[in-house]
Order: sequence, then C-alpha cells, then structure tokens
Amino acid sequence: MTDNFILRGARACLIALAALAWLATPGWAADSVKKPSVVYVVGQGILEMPLADGVSMDDAVESMKLRANQLNFKLVAELPLSKQVEAMTGKPQRRMTIYQFCDALTAKKLLELNPAFAAFLPCRVALVEDEQGKGRIIMLNMDNMIKAANLPPEVKAKAEEVRDNLLSIMTAGANGDI
Repeated sequence: MTDNFILRGARACLIALAALAWLATPGWAADSVKKPSVVYVVGQGILEMPLADGVSMDDAVESMKLRANQLNFKLVAELPLSKQVEAMTGKPQRRMTIYQFCDALTAKKLLELNPAFAAFLPCRVALVEDEQGKGRIIMLNMDNMIKAANLPPEVKAKAEEVRDNLLSIMTAGANGDI
C-alpha cells in the first residue's frame, strides 16, 4: 500500500513538472514560424515539430542538412530505421530516420565534466511519418539536461548554443527553409 502511495505521488509530481515546463515554453518558441508541440513521455521533455503544409519529408531533410552546415554542425550519422525494418520484414514501413548532429568541441567539454553526458551524444533529431503520412521532426528537449547538469557558466553557454542550433535545424526542416 505504501508503494502505491509513493508511486502515485511520484506520478503526480512528474505530471505537475510537465505542466510547469509546458507553461514555461522557452522564448525561441514564440519567435519561430512554426511553434513546436511539446510532448511529455514518461516525464521526459520531447520537442516535436510537424512539417509545415507543402513541405515534403525530403525537403525537410535537405533543409536540416543545409542549416546544420551553415551552423558548422556535423551530420555524423543517418540511421534509416524504416529501411532496415523493410529489409527485415519485406513490408513497406512509414518513414523513420534518425539524424545525429554534433558539435565535437562542446561534446568534449561536456564529457570532461561528466562521462554520463555520452548518453545524450551525438544530438539526435528524428524524422518520422505519422499514421496520416505527415512528417514530424522530434528531439529531446535539452533544457531539462542543461538545467539539471549544474554546468560552469562557459559550458552552460555552449550547451545552450548547441540547443539553439538544434532548434534552428529542426525549424528549418519543419518549414522547408533553404
């Protein structure tokens, strides 16, 4: 009985934190053409941006790659999971691709502070196709990690720059910006 009480309390706290985080939408959301929908899964913040009308998934990928290049971010991996599943099952799949971007110098600084940051690296941005055939760009909300990490000011500023650059990459993809 005590365990159930503790679990209910923990669940209520997670829901309250998610609601507070939603209410405290970062300033970048108000400035972007397409505001991301924030979805919370198991208490963890996820940013999700649907593709704007008229933006194909291929256009979104091209736009993300171009923006990353402009920001001097490296695309270090592209994982076409849906193609792998198709090869394994012989059945067509909805598109599901993970793109991994990296700012190697900031990654090095984070890892020097705490090797546990390796769990977040490289930064992942996913392009997934929903049941209606609409593309969505999804990534981890880095604000939670940045706040919890208690980083030195100079490293925190670099981590926030990485976050802002990834949001720029997502927004460019969602809007088909070239």
